[in-house]
Amino acid sequence: MALAEFGKQIAAALPGAVRSQAVVRGELTLDIELGEIARVLKFLRDDPNCQFKMLIDICGVDWPQREKRFDVVYHLLSLSKNHRIRVKLETDENTPVATVVPLFPAANWFEREAFDMYGITFADHPDLRRLLTDYGFSGFPLRKDFPLTGHVELRYDDDLKRVVYQPVQLVQEFRDFDFMSPWEGARFILPGDEKADVVKK
Repeated sequence: MALAEFGKQIAAALPGAVRSQAVVRGELTLDIELGEIARVLKFLRDDPNCQFKMLIDICGVDWPQREKRFDVVYHLLSLSKNHRIRVKLETDENTPVATVVPLFPAANWFEREAFDMYGITFADHPDLRRLLTDYGFSGFPLRKDFPLTGHVELRYDDDLKRVVYQPVQLVQEFRDFDFMSPWEGARFILPGDEKADVVKK
């Protein structure tokens, strides 16, 4: 069965749940309503024509310009049908997504990672806490507005003989780079070139 036709059959079986479907790079992608994730994944897992019984990954994508800035993307695999499918939904910083841990126990750590890295919350998750960052970590590192240096740094203080947290302090907050090619010739004397005229004479 062609993937596009397969997507239409899934959308027809889930009225009101699938907003759109597309085949991108040989893989079917379903764009669904936020509140329908549990219903859609249960159908994809249990329907005899689908049998997507393996959850491969859940990840986030940050689009800070959008009102609903996050995509939550689920990747599923059907070993018996040899198909992959991508299920995608949109949410914002304050609206939780329903957990799918009761359907796919493997979703537990995937959802915790999305919470830790993006701040996406999952309603009724059995243990929603940070997974990869340290205790007391501030912010969400994979958001596009998160500073590359972070907010705090962790270091061992030899005087106190313990690990300490302190705000990140940049040695130089602003740098003015001169990207002019050295072959173009500067209209001013570059530092260190003051002696060049003296040597030539």
